[in-house]
Amino acid sequence: MDDELTESQEKLLAGLKPKKKKNSRAKGNAFENKVAKLLNERFNTTDFSRTPGSGAFATTHKLPQHLQLHGDLITPQDFAWIVECKKGYNDLGMASMLDRKSKLWEWLDTLDRDCAASNKQGFLLTAQDRRPSIVITKHTEELENQVSKVVILEQEGKRYIMMYLEEFLALPDSFFFRRSPLW
Repeated sequence: MDDELTESQEKLLAGLKPKKKKNSRAKGNAFENKVAKLLNERFNTTDFSRTPGSGAFATTHKLPQHLQLHGDLITPQDFAWIVECKKGYNDLGMASMLDRKSKLWEWLDTLDRDCAASNKQGFLLTAQDRRPSIVITKHTEELENQVSKVVILEQEGKRYIMMYLEEFLALPDSFFFRRSPLW
């Protein structure tokens, strides 16, 4: 019997090998770049880009307030939002919405702290493999009334609204930008 594999046997074996995992940091960076490009297209600008070192830069460097960067993206000066991006956490399911100790609530707590430090609103943009992107932000009646498909999350007096990214980005430009310097 011949010890060499046929071409079809080699293909079969190649299909059984585990796929090489993509570096989670690279996956997150690629997602942040994708979101920056999407927001640049949506708002007809080139001002959105990844934050150097991602969102940790503001908390790991002692910078004056006017130079501090919060969130995962650099945004236009009058953009009223901090953008936090999370990609790939496919193990997060419905139960994470109910479990106050889940990564989801940890991310929302971090977003709340960044919002307070920057005097901006914030949204968490999550994307799981082969699923539509989801936006989670603080609940307001105005927002709930403007978006057709929403889920309300509430824990320990904190209330958030969850919606598809497409619906969030369909809101008018005035929703995303500060109306005045005192906003």
